Amino acid sequence: MVKIDVKGCNSFVKESEYQTYVEKALAAYDVLDAENGAGNDFLGWKTLPVDIPESLICEFESIRDDWKNKGVNLVIVIGIGGSYLGARCAIEALGHQFVRKEGVPQVVFAGNNLSEEYLAELMDLAKTSNTAVIVISKSGTTTEPAVAFRIFKEYIEQTYGKSEASERIVAITDAKKGALKTLATQEGYKSFIVPDNVGGRYSVLTPVGLLPIVIAGFDVRAMLKGAADQREALSVRSAENPAVQYAAMRNLLHSEYGKAIEIFVVYNPKFTYLAEWWKQLYGESEGKDGKGIFPASVTNTADLHSMGQFIQEGSRVMFETVINVENANRSVVIGSDEQNLDQLNYLAGKSVNHCNAMAQLGTKIAHIDGGVPQMEVSIERINEENLGAIFYFFEFACGVSAYTLGINPFNQPGVEAYKKNMFALLRKPGYEAQTEEILKRI
Repeated sequence: MVKIDVKGCNSFVKESEYQTYVEKALAAYDVLDAENGAGNDFLGWKTLPVDIPESLICEFESIRDDWKNKGVNLVIVIGIGGSYLGARCAIEALGHQFVRKEGVPQVVFAGNNLSEEYLAELMDLAKTSNTAVIVISKSGTTTEPAVAFRIFKEYIEQTYGKSEASERIVAITDAKKGALKTLATQEGYKSFIVPDNVGGRYSVLTPVGLLPIVIAGFDVRAMLKGAADQREALSVRSAENPAVQYAAMRNLLHSEYGKAIEIFVVYNPKFTYLAEWWKQLYGESEGKDGKGIFPASVTNTADLHSMGQFIQEGSRVMFETVINVENANRSVVIGSDEQNLDQLNYLAGKSVNHCNAMAQLGTKIAHIDGGVPQMEVSIERINEENLGAIFYFFEFACGVSAYTLGINPFNQPGVEAYKKNMFALLRKPGYEAQTEEILKRI
């Protein structure tokens, strides 16, 4: 379960102000709970932890077992934004950082950039591996994943044959329409649905995230249980509700104290992609209508040696949300050295995790003294259950926070602006007029 501590902000705000924003957050909570706010046709994520049927998980496991029988040792997951960040976050958080889990394929990601080097080097890997593909797109026409899928679809078909390719490609797409749905039907790909009422950045607990996580060898039943337990905990309307507290404090710091930047801080590199997932969730949900808190992130202690100076003494426009992991899953104890040239014998017998915790605490004190408010969001340890809980916590808190700010959390109209310019510059049919206009500007 997720816990929150906002005391690191207390010296920066007045208690009466905080209580006012708690009331605002509770009003926003009521809107989310009643499902009568802006974007209320995209609230399917709220019940996903209890809606996912056992039969669906068994289908995922059947694909995993079938590919294992074929000797597949590389699975390329093609998608962008919410179509890959949740899965990548889970796989990197739960997996060994240097050794692939025995008996499961390496899971890599494509379609999230237009780097030629990236795709060429990934093709090098595919050519030395036994490869399968999961392609994720509601439309099938989003440029980045569509380009990657065209390239790897051709490779799979040429390498394994058309018939076998249909067993090595799985599509996660719209239920009824779109280019990828049409292709999946024509080619006989196994396919799963991206629910119409779940936006991409809220989709980690749909097949979008769950299938790659199963393929990578992790327990999605435990993840869904953690999310379901967190959902139950957040169902209590209270000033002590952690989602209400988080939404209230971040909006108070932003609206009354001009804190325009929220820094998401992790002290374990396994959570680097949790920060990337969180940045999309909050950036796309709140950054509109000239409003919103800019989401940034650091991975400490490494970034204390790069961003630390600015956070400590730079412009006072930020606050921090620190992800606190109370217990490590592994233990490494620092030994004693007779010469003690590095002067570390005072740490002999202590675990590296203890040192990390003291660095985290020392940084908290220094940053608060330096004028940076800080909240802590805590889990007991990194595992499937707690990861499910933290996914659900931040999704729910995002809805409460955005409604507190007066924003629709579930649309992203600004995302289309760059696409129109890109299509015009690539001379996509239908964009001829825009091409000429843009060429005058560059």
